[in-house]
Amino acid sequence: MRRALGFFLVPVFALCAGGQIKEKRTYELIYQDVQQLKQQVLRVEKKLDETSAGLKLLGDQVRDLSGQFKLFQNDQARSQEGLKALPGQYQIFLEKLEQIESQLLKISEDLVALKSRPEAAVGPAQEEPKKEEKTPAAKRSKEEKKPESAAEKKERSVPPVQPNLSPQEVYNTAYADYQKGNYDLAIDGFTLYRDQFPASPLADNALFMIGECCFSQKKFDKAIEDFDELIMNYPLSDKIATAYWKKALSLIEMKKTDEAVAVLRLLITKFPLEEEAKSAQQKIQELRGKK
Repeated sequence: MRRALGFFLVPVFALCAGGQIKEKRTYELIYQDVQQLKQQVLRVEKKLDETSAGLKLLGDQVRDLSGQFKLFQNDQARSQEGLKALPGQYQIFLEKLEQIESQLLKISEDLVALKSRPEAAVGPAQEEPKKEEKTPAAKRSKEEKKPESAAEKKERSVPPVQPNLSPQEVYNTAYADYQKGNYDLAIDGFTLYRDQFPASPLADNALFMIGECCFSQKKFDKAIEDFDELIMNYPLSDKIATAYWKKALSLIEMKKTDEAVAVLRLLITKFPLEEEAKSAQQKIQELRGKK
């Protein structure tokens, strides 16, 4: 009986021992899994901390950018206020500049007038009035029929300068003839102005107006000569850009399109901010469209 019981208990104990071993291994595996999960959790927490720090840094940068943007808006608002005030300041500056220019012009005209008046005053005083010689009627009629030379015609066409006229009055008279369409008289007046008052500030304007008169008379070759003379002799004149423009128009009228385009491109290069440069660009496009 005891033997039989012993044989029975041995397998039972063996089964119990095997169960305990399996259970121990199961606990060990669970423990390892728990440890791995803890490590993963630690890594996740570390990444979360890093992400949180990055978000905080981004937040600081966003706040800095926001502050800079507000400063930019304030600066822009101040700039706009300054730009609004610029036209008035610019107008005041232009008015003062015009006053200074008019004063300089008057002073220069007075100096030129003072230089020319003594000569004009001395000339008539030294010359005695000539008595008109009496000639027979036949001789007089013969002399009247003589053809005038070119020099006599030029001398007769150009009126003498009156000593009491200022340079501005001479210029204004010539300009009035130009406005009336009396281009020959205007050319004579402007030519006389340049001859009598070469040091005047309006000498370059007078030369330009001579070219304008020739352009209006369709004497384009002569107009180009006058505009070239202005460009060469008065490089600081405020009429340079317009002289290039009118020279190009003269070349176009003469059917010299390639030369006109070259002048227009030179105008755009030298004076890109002038109104004539915009007109030159449009004219080049127009000429290209015609080809």
